[in-house]
Amino acid sequence: MQDYNYVWANCFEITLELSCCKYPLTSELPKEWENNRESLLTFIEKVHIGVKGFVRDAVTGAGLENATIAVAGIAHNVTAGK
Repeated sequence: MQDYNYVWANCFEITLELSCCKYPLTSELPKEWENNRESLLTFIEKVHIGVKGFVRDAVTGAGLENATIAVAGIAHNVTAGK
């Protein structure tokens, strides 16, 4: 699903694995939080770095759907929605 969403929906999903244990005991969860707290908070702070907004016609100001957005040096174009 992650690959599909990245290519077709302009959505970048991730999976975070905080421990090698698939099903930690409830009593272990506070320890896992403390072990990963700073990394998780730093990640959350970085989530909104990038381009976001609306693609509009320069003259009319009307929204442009399906506009291709290309950034030099990045091999993945983004297509605007409706």
